[in-house]
Amino acid sequence: MKNLPVEIKIVYITAIIVVMLFVVFIIFIVLVYNRKQLLNLKEKQLQQSEHQNQLLQKELEKQKSIEQERERISHDMHDDLGAGISALKLQAEFLKQRAENDDLKSDIDEMLKTSEEMNLSMREMLWSLNSGNDTLGSFIDYSKMYAHNFLKKTKIQLVIEDQDIIFETTITTEQRRNLFLCLKEALNNAYKHSESNQLKLSFIQKGQEFMMRISDNGIGINPEKSEGNGLRNMRRRMKEQNGHCEVTTENGTHLFFRIDL
Repeated sequence: MKNLPVEIKIVYITAIIVVMLFVVFIIFIVLVYNRKQLLNLKEKQLQQSEHQNQLLQKELEKQKSIEQERERISHDMHDDLGAGISALKLQAEFLKQRAENDDLKSDIDEMLKTSEEMNLSMREMLWSLNSGNDTLGSFIDYSKMYAHNFLKKTKIQLVIEDQDIIFETTITTEQRRNLFLCLKEALNNAYKHSESNQLKLSFIQKGQEFMMRISDNGIGINPEKSEGNGLRNMRRRMKEQNGHCEVTTENGTHLFFRIDL
């Protein structure tokens, strides 16, 4: 290159500079394009995030509206139906005091029994509708009270235990309702069919897993008989909640329910 004329050297150097500038220009264009693409991607992500937030906000508003409607219905039921049932019981008791016919008194007793059953059913519905009861503590306390009241006039002794329960743990309304209906069915079956004199009700929590066990010391389930509607319903209820229902019959009947919280 030392022997080349000055003009050629200038042209050569100029060409190199032009090529370098062209490369720098291309790199600059690529960087600008990438930056623009990155900004567009971030803008799309922001728009998607805002859209998801809007959907979440709508869902939260919907859930809040549903809870408010549940509260309204429960208050209306308490005020209207509760007052009506109480008035019905008072009138029936007044008629019973004035009645002289034994058959009429027996009919009035049946009316009183029916009104009491209606009152209990209404209280269960109110408890189920109230979103303030969507905790393990509320479910366990109500279940204990129900089991005690259900078995107190029977020969079956009730034993209750709970293990590692965090009473503030949230449970959905559907989980709470289905677990309670399984408990009712299990207690009813034990009373009607088990011939037991002791029933143990256990509540257990392991992290985000909740278990309920109902065990009696009765005659168990006859393996030759087909599975009844009650047991099928309990299995179905747990399946709908992505839970599990297991039955064993060694030394009595043992029902085990598990759900993920």
